[in-house]
Amino acid sequence: MKANLYPKIPLAQAVIEIFRQKEIQHIVISPGSRNAPLTIGFTNHDGFTCYSIADERCAAFFALGLAQQLQKPVAVVCTSGSALLNYYPAVAEAFYSQIPLLVVSADRPQNKIDIGDGQTIRQENVFANHIVFSANLTENASEENANLIVSAIEIAISQKGPAHINVPFEEPLYETLLEPTYVPKITVSNNEKLKFNLNAKFVSEWHSAKKKLILVGELLPNSIEQKYIEFLAQDESVLVLLEKTSNLHHPTFIDRIDTLVTTFSEEDKLNFQPDILLTFGGMVVSKRIKAFLRSYQPKQHWHVDELRAYDTFGCLSEHFQTNISSFFNQLLVEDNIIESKYKFDFQTIWQDRLTKHDNYISQIPFSDFKVFDFLSRNLPEHIQLQVSNSSPIRYIQLVNMNKTIEVFCNRGTSGIDGSTSTAIGAAVANEKPTILITGDISFLYDSNALWNNYIPKNFKIILINNNGGGIFRILPGHQETETFNTFFETSHHLTAEHLAKMYQLNYVSVQDENELQSVWNTFVSDETSPAILEIFTPEKLNNSVLLDYFKNL
Repeated sequence: MKANLYPKIPLAQAVIEIFRQKEIQHIVISPGSRNAPLTIGFTNHDGFTCYSIADERCAAFFALGLAQQLQKPVAVVCTSGSALLNYYPAVAEAFYSQIPLLVVSADRPQNKIDIGDGQTIRQENVFANHIVFSANLTENASEENANLIVSAIEIAISQKGPAHINVPFEEPLYETLLEPTYVPKITVSNNEKLKFNLNAKFVSEWHSAKKKLILVGELLPNSIEQKYIEFLAQDESVLVLLEKTSNLHHPTFIDRIDTLVTTFSEEDKLNFQPDILLTFGGMVVSKRIKAFLRSYQPKQHWHVDELRAYDTFGCLSEHFQTNISSFFNQLLVEDNIIESKYKFDFQTIWQDRLTKHDNYISQIPFSDFKVFDFLSRNLPEHIQLQVSNSSPIRYIQLVNMNKTIEVFCNRGTSGIDGSTSTAIGAAVANEKPTILITGDISFLYDSNALWNNYIPKNFKIILINNNGGGIFRILPGHQETETFNTFFETSHHLTAEHLAKMYQLNYVSVQDENELQSVWNTFVSDETSPAILEIFTPEKLNNSVLLDYFKNL
């Protein structure tokens, strides 16, 4: 057990001690000079687990991955100047994904800002549009500063989002003490929540409605008690649509939304239009269900979330500020199930779609879609699956997935930046075997994610390389021109082979399904080192295979 060492600056001591008392255990630090007092305090104290990640953007997403899995605040600490701005993509993701993140930025004293001093920018309130709290501290240790630090931590937890603590330090920065000279006094806040009571009229409306559609976005595994799942499954007036990131499973629930809704006839659309749409969970991936519900709006749209309700479909009628278990506990109380053909009609269509899906997949050539079909049948059970944005998360939506697999994706902002960094942070926190499925552009964009010493040996990357941003080929406006290939699709001929060698990851590449099958078992079973499997798919074939899929449904 090491002896604790403290920075000499009292304000730094205050930050360290309050974080210790508030049990903020994980600290991701990017090397720098101005943040030296914080680095000294955090790394020389038994109460903290510290990580050193040089690239601030990667560091923030790594911390996001930790917090995603731990469901506790994780801190990122950086020096002054532009370093702080590199946190912004992860801050925005944390804001929209409701993940507690504590951004701690060292700063110059106020009198050094805007006078031409090095590494100074206007750091106060820099994340104002995507933050739940900003604590702009003054230089001296004080009760007011202590209260601001406490508020940042508590609000990050209660509001499930990022909070920013800006800490100005004057030189000298590296002096240390064996004992603290300042111990902040902090008060314990009363965070008692109001009890939720569901008005009886909503219970009555629910149980009398003949067409009830439930759309479930991103959820943590085991978010809903099985008794509520069974109740919904038995109700013939309830149809449940799931995103893969919902981590929710039942044989009667439909988890390939686009496969169901894409080729509805006009009669199907009118029949599908719900009396009540109930949504809960995070962001929804499916653009097709969004487009449908905006055109064929439900009579009522209810959303359940303790904090926020987005009017995604332009018809939000009720926001129930509670968790879904509390809501279902009060909603699902009546045994009399209303007579309805709503579920039956669309389960019939769904079974027909599955038959057509299987027939189509059996005939297509090696392509992105074929790869995802292979993965859906061969991924190991009981893993954590991290998926990058753009094409990979959309393909995952179209294939079956073993119910023991936990699925995560940065859908708050839906950006490609930080997917690998987030996955590595999540793998460190979860300790389960973790596989990241990513595209080539997302992987290359975040390649500095591999520049750290914390990648678990059971972490694997499946990199699907189609030589560019293939998703742009299936969007309206695609034309085979130099402008499209250069500025939209970003065509390239890069591979991950040399990056894998540089960062000492095992590497294997394949060009077709036979090669994929031949290397697969070794790739997934070998846990002596993190590894990359790079799968090359045909750049110009993928879009036609996917578009023809929807025509064949």
